[in-house]
Amino acid sequence: MTTLQVAWFFLIGILLGGYAVLDGFDLGVGFWHLFAKEERERRILLKSIAPVWDGNEVWLLTGGGALFAAFPPVYATVFSGLYLALLLVLFGLIFRVASIEFRNQVEHDGWKKRWDVAFALGSSVPAVLLGVALGNMVRGLELDASGEYIGGFFALLNPYALLTGLTGFAMFATHGALYLVLKTEGALQQQARRWASKAWNVYLVLFLISGAWSLASYQRGNTALTLVFSLAALLAIVAIKRFNRPESGGKAFFSSSLAIAVLFAATGSSIFPNLVPASNDVQRSLTIFNASASQNTLTIMLIVALIGMPLVVGYTVYIYRTFAGPVRLDDSDGPY
Repeated sequence: MTTLQVAWFFLIGILLGGYAVLDGFDLGVGFWHLFAKEERERRILLKSIAPVWDGNEVWLLTGGGALFAAFPPVYATVFSGLYLALLLVLFGLIFRVASIEFRNQVEHDGWKKRWDVAFALGSSVPAVLLGVALGNMVRGLELDASGEYIGGFFALLNPYALLTGLTGFAMFATHGALYLVLKTEGALQQQARRWASKAWNVYLVLFLISGAWSLASYQRGNTALTLVFSLAALLAIVAIKRFNRPESGGKAFFSSSLAIAVLFAATGSSIFPNLVPASNDVQRSLTIFNASASQNTLTIMLIVALIGMPLVVGYTVYIYRTFAGPVRLDDSDGPY
């Protein structure tokens, strides 16, 4: 049973980390879309994510479904306690989808401008709130004896969680700009590289502050392993700056992806075996041992995951290879 519980802790981490890496640049592109100067540039930014954004969000849905099946009490606590915050994330994602589909359905500047703003907000709000949610998971929630969250919505907006939210936003903004470096050419590519440089400066500072705060105040798992992952993340972030050059855009984007993945690993190692640490009483924490589903459920789900995950990964690789390279507009691009 212990092996299955640990395995599902890692699998859910992989799913959520995969979402952050893949949909993270979508959210970043949505933010930078508002700063594009011309309609042609905005269309290129939209087309750069058009083939992949919906597939990227599947990772989040799958992660939530896996959490529900593998650790039902954790799902209940998180989705009830963070209900309003997660609802705002959902509204943001809905606005983002609607913006992509609707902005070019009417040839009117005012119409497009409103949807451009909605697209930017629909991308930025989830980017911040997902970081806030993760920060609260690291900090811990106030739980009662039955594992229910007893704090209010505004208790979630504590200084540490807000800091992690801003760090996540800067991380996604950097990631999105680096993706645009790969998908654009000429002046727009140079602009995307400048966007990445500006966002990186904020990202590095916030990472150093939030990382130090996390290690000093909220370390519950393997400290040595967390330090190793944190150092690896810092090196990957520094590598972004080194590779943010015309001849090495791919390396910069890979470094950004690696930094996000390692940051999730550091977060996991810092709370393991907890899933929802209790800030008021450690005995009330929800862990992989006291909040998991039955052995039969975990076993069947693992078999399904071992069959389904290679298909998901294979499809993802196929799509990205099919649509690799810079975006170019032509008359057949439809709404984009």
